[in-house]
Amino acid sequence: MKNKWIKSIATGFGLGLSPVMPGTAGTLWGIPISWAVMLLPSCGYQIGVCAALTLLAIPVCGAAEKLLGKGKDPGCIVADEYLTLPICYLGLPFVPWVIFSGFILHRIFDITKPPPIRQLQSLKGGLGIVIDDFLAALFALAVNHLLFRVIVPMIG
Repeated sequence: MKNKWIKSIATGFGLGLSPVMPGTAGTLWGIPISWAVMLLPSCGYQIGVCAALTLLAIPVCGAAEKLLGKGKDPGCIVADEYLTLPICYLGLPFVPWVIFSGFILHRIFDITKPPPIRQLQSLKGGLGIVIDDFLAALFALAVNHLLFRVIVPMIG
């Protein structure tokens, strides 16, 4: 029963099994999770929950990697994507364009893996699976803040 739950959580309750863009499909679970996190009363609580979600992803993804036996970081494991997505919105209002930009930026940085993301992905186990998504979320957060605090006020 425990193994079934690990596989289910790790594969985003099946979204990670999508034949087309499983990482992007699995990241969709991060939107309602992000909304719930952003309802918390302070940025401090939000950061704490984001840290807890990221730390939860490490053993879940590591265990699923072993259970699935499909090599290092199989594409069907998407808990790393959806559990780090809320980081993209820290300190920002949860409005449609911010949601969209955070989602897209997270996917872009996760897929392209600019330095140092690519180098850290070589770590083994759950940490190696999650670290690239964690850093992608931090990069997305920085760009989202730049958009919200600098670009949007300049144009409107």
